[in-house]
Amino acid sequence: MTTSKQKVFVANFDEMQQRIGREIVVDGIKIAVFRLLDNRIKAIGGVCPHTHGPLAEGIVSGEYVFCPLHDYKVSLLDGTVQEPDDGSVATYDTSIDEGKVYIFV
Repeated sequence: MTTSKQKVFVANFDEMQQRIGREIVVDGIKIAVFRLLDNRIKAIGGVCPHTHGPLAEGIVSGEYVFCPLHDYKVSLLDGTVQEPDDGSVATYDTSIDEGKVYIFV
């Protein structure tokens, strides 16, 4: 049995600045949403698994965001944390429909 995912509005695409995260909370879960330089939208779990840093406040470089509390990279593609740390955060599918950004949870 498959369950359908909830489509959640994040923002109007034009309101999202490149490389600046936006935090949203869905059912008590923090999610960090980013607009990359090539205008793709990526969404990952919003809390670093090690220091509980708010990833939406991190610095984006390429397809990674740096945790603001300990400077390790977290992949915006698959949620993995850079070595020597380990672990990962959830990733979420995204879409842009009629100028609006959505994530699926």
